Amino acid sequence: MNDQRNSPNPQQDLTRKRMIWLIISLSLIMLSLVIIFVINKPGSIDGVVIYDKQIRGHDDSLLLESSDLPPVGGVHNSQWQECGIYSEPVSPEKAVHSLENGAVWITYQPDLAAGEVAKLEALAGDQDYLLLSPYPGQRSPIVLTAWGVQLEVESSDDDRIGAFISRYRLGPTTPERGAAC
Repeated sequence: MNDQRNSPNPQQDLTRKRMIWLIISLSLIMLSLVIIFVINKPGSIDGVVIYDKQIRGHDDSLLLESSDLPPVGGVHNSQWQECGIYSEPVSPEKAVHSLENGAVWITYQPDLAAGEVAKLEALAGDQDYLLLSPYPGQRSPIVLTAWGVQLEVESSDDDRIGAFISRYRLGPTTPERGAAC
């Protein structure tokens, strides 16, 4: 007597193995996507504030009102601020245009200790798309700003400075990535 119920069917085994591999593959893909999302999540640097949906446009007659933090976007001058290191305040209207093009603007209180400023200057160095300048009246010793995002820190030794620059210089919030700076 030939009992077919207990005999292995090679076709069913192959189908079952394919299903297991398919499930494993899809699970790995989903895990990878979650990891990528968590790593690239805009707010994943502790303390970063996100300002959604900045208005864009040019108005050369516009003067931005002074604030206790540098602007993170909005209508700005048609001329960008050339990226680099400045010992005097720069035009916020032009700096915002540089942000739109992918720059990170590092500002500091004008009375910040010379050693702290020197560390920021060394950090900025010859890097493209970095702007460093004092910003009178800002509430924190050091503020990092990119288009639509901002981070306030107390010291130039804060590890989040490097993380912010890596994430947002020519980063995901940049409307005109790679335009002149």
